[in-house]
Amino acid sequence: MTITSFIPPHRTLMGPGPSDIYPQVLQALSRPTIGHLDPLFIGMMDELKQLLQYAFQTKNPFTIAVSAPGSAGMEACFVNLVEPGDKVLVCRNGVFGERMRENVERCGGIAVVVDNEWGTPVSPDLVEQALQDNPDINIVAFVHAETSTGALSDAKTLAEIARKYDCLTIVDAVTSLGGVPLLVDEWQLDAVYSGSQKCLSCTPGLSPLTFSQKAIDKIQQRKTKVQSWFLDQSLVLGYWSGEGKRSYHHTAPVNSLYALHEALVLLHNEGLENAWQRHRNAHEELKAGLEKLGIQFVVEEASRLPQLNAVYIPDGVDDAEVRNELLQRYNLEIGAGLGALAGKAWRIGLMGYGARSENVALCLKALETTLK
Repeated sequence: MTITSFIPPHRTLMGPGPSDIYPQVLQALSRPTIGHLDPLFIGMMDELKQLLQYAFQTKNPFTIAVSAPGSAGMEACFVNLVEPGDKVLVCRNGVFGERMRENVERCGGIAVVVDNEWGTPVSPDLVEQALQDNPDINIVAFVHAETSTGALSDAKTLAEIARKYDCLTIVDAVTSLGGVPLLVDEWQLDAVYSGSQKCLSCTPGLSPLTFSQKAIDKIQQRKTKVQSWFLDQSLVLGYWSGEGKRSYHHTAPVNSLYALHEALVLLHNEGLENAWQRHRNAHEELKAGLEKLGIQFVVEEASRLPQLNAVYIPDGVDDAEVRNELLQRYNLEIGAGLGALAGKAWRIGLMGYGARSENVALCLKALETTLK
């Protein structure tokens, strides 16, 4: 058996993630590795916290990057905030709402599920009704940007309703951070997690996370141990405490954190509002071209994510054949549908570095030629 170095082709990634990585971020990955207890590295981690606070629009002291992908960020929120017997309202309007329900039950909690049709946002009215019917619920969990459908929910309104009933919020912002407005402090969100590989255009494998003081208080008042040692945020708290206070917890993914630092510097330099507008502009270009091809969106315009475009596959078109042709002929990746949309929809990503006119033009021309 002869195995040689793996050299991947240059793809244009326009699926649901990972997204195209900024060249500067790829360069950052190749910088010399230093120890994760090196004073210079600890200083870089402190900068990373500040950059994440900017991205999340929060002053939460506990704002970090979990050393694992967004699914671990989700789990970190649930294992820390949900104790056995806790009642949690889970808003389900796609694949990732269902994962939230799974997490609640694996923590020994009781999930009360509010179902919304796939491709629609979470209904504030249904959430309020569920909270009225279940006064012992203490957490409301919902997906801000549902990656499986391209639907954007009204996080501000949902959080207002949760506070009205004295509930904490757990918010999935994996696909929203850096792509659409996400105002953690202004909307008073409590536990918010994201991923490095979507609108931040960083390498996959890290999960930005921020906890409000209310969330920290709940963790500190737990009656039972967090079921996961690695994801126990009371232990990780000391790990991100800065030079002189830093306690060892695990070996940090040093070069991946360089990459996230670089991606967040690029976001800060561009400005959040400019990044949000760039994603919106790319979406409008894509929308105009898809409409000319007769391709329809799954989600109504008012609640449509600009960075994750779910569109119906035209009648008589072979889903896998088209995606394979795009990959083989154009080195272009778009995503298949998930769950209820499997075989019925494509998911076209315009995330981070991928939210550019040249990507939109390539995608439209490739689709037009392939469909003919």
